[in-house]
Amino acid sequence: MAIKLRSSREIELLRKAGAIVAEVLSKLQEEARPGISTGELDRLAQEITESAGATALFKGVESPYASKPFSGAICASINEQVVHGIPSMKVKVSNGDLLSVDYGAKLAGYCGDAAVTVGVGDVSPQKQKLMDATKRLLDIAIAESAPGVRWTRVAGMMEKSAAEAGFSVVRDFVGHGIGTEMHEDPKVPNFVSKELRSNDIVLKEGMVLAVEPMVNMGKVAVKTLRDGWTVVTKDGKCSAHFEHTIAITNSGCEVLTA
Repeated sequence: MAIKLRSSREIELLRKAGAIVAEVLSKLQEEARPGISTGELDRLAQEITESAGATALFKGVESPYASKPFSGAICASINEQVVHGIPSMKVKVSNGDLLSVDYGAKLAGYCGDAAVTVGVGDVSPQKQKLMDATKRLLDIAIAESAPGVRWTRVAGMMEKSAAEAGFSVVRDFVGHGIGTEMHEDPKVPNFVSKELRSNDIVLKEGMVLAVEPMVNMGKVAVKTLRDGWTVVTKDGKCSAHFEHTIAITNSGCEVLTA
């Protein structure tokens, strides 16, 4: 792995990109109400991105599994949709839905990436529990990340927390390094695997990571729909997704997308 360590100057640039991400997600959380379309949320995200002089990271990204590039500035995933939901003016959120919004921006050559799951209107206690449990995994990662810490320790705590809540951590999608590109080394899983044990990540000052736990209410298995983008749970049960871009500092970590 070629893990890049970022200078204080670079982290300042990443922080500025992260501020745009935070602004967009804050605005979309305010607007996520019953009856609004995911396309309208995408339009708002694009407006804020352009007014900030940034570009939307996801828009135009290609996939070998999809016939068309990704069309949105945001990924908008509802209920059993885990990630990469395509925003559309035809898709409206309803009372009781879980809406996961993933968004990234690039400013002056540096990237920010974050995600949040919102309960639209009145959500069931079980859906609220899922959101709380998923957010807790991200909180654990932020609290435990510091120079010298091995990622197996952090990921193990995250995985244990989800299991204790009765949920399962998605294994097909993981976090990643981030900097001048959206996806950089290393891969940052939210669980402990044989691969991670063999190639553990020792956190160092200057590392910048996008940590993004995705947690399913039911079983871990997921599949991709015919559009080549939208990933859903195989059992049709809900999923939640939270993400922040963090920088490892000399004493711990800083959230760049807060």
